[in-house]
Amino acid sequence: MLLLPYTCLLWLSTTGLWTVHAKDASADVSPRGPHRNLAPNNVDFAFSLYKYLVASTPGKNVFISPVSISMVLAMLSLGARGDTRAQILQGLGFNLSEISEAEIHQSFRHLHRLLGESDTSLEMTMGSALFLDHSLELPELFLADTRRYYELEALKTDFQDWARTDRQIKEHIKNKTQGKISDLFMELDGPASLILVNYIFFTGTWAQPFDPESTREGDFHVNADRVVTVPMMFQSSAIKYLDDPELPCQLVQLDYTGNGTAFLILPDEGEIDTVITALSRDTIQRWSTSLNSSWVDLYVPKVSLSGAHDLRGIMADMGIADLLNNQTDFSGITQEARLEVSKVVHEAGLQLEEKGVKAAGAPRVRQDEGAEPRTLRFDRPFVVMVFDNFTWSSLFLGKVVNPS
Repeated sequence: MLLLPYTCLLWLSTTGLWTVHAKDASADVSPRGPHRNLAPNNVDFAFSLYKYLVASTPGKNVFISPVSISMVLAMLSLGARGDTRAQILQGLGFNLSEISEAEIHQSFRHLHRLLGESDTSLEMTMGSALFLDHSLELPELFLADTRRYYELEALKTDFQDWARTDRQIKEHIKNKTQGKISDLFMELDGPASLILVNYIFFTGTWAQPFDPESTREGDFHVNADRVVTVPMMFQSSAIKYLDDPELPCQLVQLDYTGNGTAFLILPDEGEIDTVITALSRDTIQRWSTSLNSSWVDLYVPKVSLSGAHDLRGIMADMGIADLLNNQTDFSGITQEARLEVSKVVHEAGLQLEEKGVKAAGAPRVRQDEGAEPRTLRFDRPFVVMVFDNFTWSSLFLGKVVNPS
């Protein structure tokens, strides 16, 4: 008897397009609401994953959506059994002696709804779809739980005709995101029976937009030996700013017109690894309470980046090792074939643009004419972070090494 191996291709495909802004309220990093037990774990997981990924790809751009990765792994745990299930949830940072699995999934359900509905001024589209071979039948319990907690859609396809399946997946995500995500990174290097796709599209506008007419070509120092020319956006305005007395960096906080906060962190030359190593909930809390409004001449590169990260090795380093070996137990998804995860791919995109809700070029009145403005020029590798400031979820974390 010839037994053909079936593989479960866990595909984390996430695209975020965002444009930035700044309002007066400081970021509040204390979690609120029924998701309060979830927020600290999600932020801790976000920084752990980000640090592992940065360390494994030195000298490269990194951009991820941690909340979508947490959500899809938690969803996958509903179909896992035994040690595999425990490893996934513990790898996400949950202490199962302090929080029940039901509480975890209920919190993710509430978070999903908050992110999708809490602010009509932000465009947020997120969801998940499971594509399975037409020969497989899924247990009703798994289908009911994933629909209830994560609004998962299960769609039949024919994996023997990969070209057609590929088109079906891309068309589905394109329709769900109103055409914003139109070309997923899809490459199948072995037989598959299921593909789990998670997607998130986010766009916001700066409350204090950059004037497109002020954008000029400028130098960006990738490293000591390489300089690239990029469009550099500019604004001169009152911005929340900090010259960190504890870490070798400067930063600004730029808020969206709705529930969103962005931090742009500029490490001192050669110190980006030091700053990234220090990122934590405590660091963000300290920054949010220490930032003060200052008049700043701010230069930020106009960035358009995209890429895919294979997270298999990183998942193992973070304690979710069963995803990568033949000990995985996903019998809660199907008992018809032994499922193994062949890929964990996360795809993300970033755009930094000038757009804002105010008319570009609108005059601004400076109140402190006697003081010289600070100049902050993001012309070397820097860190970007975007949080939803109601749920305090890590929407996006990035390291920009080469904006060209």
